Order: sequence, then C-alpha cells, then structure tokens
Amino acid sequence: MNAIEIKNLTKVYGKNRGIQDINISVKEGEIYGFIGPNGAGKSTTIKTLLNFIYSTSGEALIFGMDSVKESEKIKEYIGYVPSEVRYYDDVKVKDIIKYAQSFYPKSNKEYVDRICNELELDMNKKWVN
Repeated sequence: MNAIEIKNLTKVYGKNRGIQDINISVKEGEIYGFIGPNGAGKSTTIKTLLNFIYSTSGEALIFGMDSVKESEKIKEYIGYVPSEVRYYDDVKVKDIIKYAQSFYPKSNKEYVDRICNELELDMNKKWVN
C-alpha cells in the first residue's frame, strides 16, 4: 500500500499556477523530501495534500484515505510543522506548549513536562516573533 498517492494535483491562484499535474507515489516506510527553489510549489503541494488549502483539481490519498473527505481522520496520524510559525506577541513558552497539547486529547502531561525539563526550556520565557 502507498502511504501517499497524489494524482494530477493542481492548484491555481487566480491567474497564477501554484502546482500543475503533480503525480507522486510514496510507499509505506519510504522517506520522501521536497527540494527546490522558492516558488517551486513545495509548500503548496504539502498544504494541498493536508487539505489546508483546496486543490483546483486532482486527488490525493494518505494511507488510502481521501485527503479532502477524510482530512480530520488523517490529521490524527500526521504532524505538520510549517516553515514559519507566528504566535501572539509576548506569549510564554508554557502557553504555546499548553496550546499545542490541546490538539492531542491523549497527551501525557508528565511526559511533556519531562521533555521540557530535559531540553532545559524556560517555560516563563516570552516568545518573540
């Protein structure tokens, strides 16, 4: 089974083409990377694949699930870290971690606290954008 199957995926922004007829198959257990210059469509492909933005045409399957119709179920299995992250000004590290934990109902607070301690995070430090 393919972990990722993209068929003829296209995203058009007005008169501009984001991606056109992308076809990718990634088998379960394989590692696949997107490499290319700015504007090549790397982020657009990933955001479309994860249903953060809507495709103009084509389809994408993740673990055999339709990336649009079953996006909520897919997101239970996949993590995504964008290239740029923005938070409210002066938010504290502990607030960001608490916010991130809210997305994972089965999150283990003791485990998260232990990792934060091992990384020597200053939980009261303010995030600066």
